[in-house]
Amino acid sequence: MGAPATTNAVPADDGVRLRKMSAADLAAAHDLSDTLRWPHRLADWKQVFHHAEGVVAERDGEIVGTALRFRWGAQDATIGLVIVAPAQQGRRIGHRLMSAVLDGLQDCRVRLNATLEGRGLYERLGFVRVGELRQHQGIAQPAPLVALDSGWRLRPAGASDAPVLKALDAQACGMPRDALMDELLAEAESTVVLDDGGTVRGFGLLRRFGRGHAIGPVVAPDDEGAKALIAHLAGTNAGRFTRIDIDLDSGLAEWLEAMGLLRVDAPVVMQRGPAAKPAAPGAPKSYAIVTQALG
Repeated sequence: MGAPATTNAVPADDGVRLRKMSAADLAAAHDLSDTLRWPHRLADWKQVFHHAEGVVAERDGEIVGTALRFRWGAQDATIGLVIVAPAQQGRRIGHRLMSAVLDGLQDCRVRLNATLEGRGLYERLGFVRVGELRQHQGIAQPAPLVALDSGWRLRPAGASDAPVLKALDAQACGMPRDALMDELLAEAESTVVLDDGGTVRGFGLLRRFGRGHAIGPVVAPDDEGAKALIAHLAGTNAGRFTRIDIDLDSGLAEWLEAMGLLRVDAPVVMQRGPAAKPAAPGAPKSYAIVTQALG
């Protein structure tokens, strides 16, 4: 896996140089995200860095920008945690960071979740809008359990379920993410599966993230299955801060707000490269992502 290009290793005229990110940079990267009031803990940065290739922008020995890319197999990648210090914006640092992490991904399908401020930059780099997310969060309220059809049930995941959960995730998001899923399954406080007569048809995870806990990923065959998984996990976390980032097309936004999880953001999903293949009939769907950086 090649590292992103850092062609500006020699400082540019404005004194900013790019270099490969290392684990020693994570505390400064976390401080940078804090300045933008992003909720990531240092532990969240450390987790994503395990799966990332990153670049930092440095000026006078201070990190003033970051960008991370995540390679999922030979054909897919995501980009996230693209940050430029407020005092350094307007110097095209974001463009330089993005150019570095896109180097070598010319033949890949690359996705990212764009803030309103970043959308123009990504469009200039060839990204187009392919969807939208809804970020919901708040103090989760106890939710009525969702009735399932006969033969369907929710149950805790066991160690033997890991291979099928990884396969379902890859089908739903279109990218092989086995190493990430192994880590998420190991660290999740709760993993619940949707079981249809002994066949696992979906799953959801509750894990620590940001200001409290996050629900995601959530994969299910249909809306009712997704609601059952989310309601169970939100109920498990009732009374505590909970976040979930859903696909707008899921149609779950009003239902989540009734559970006390209010909409706070609406990032645009953008993509560059080959279009994704249409999902096969009956294929599992992604209802909630891991994080906006990872997808």
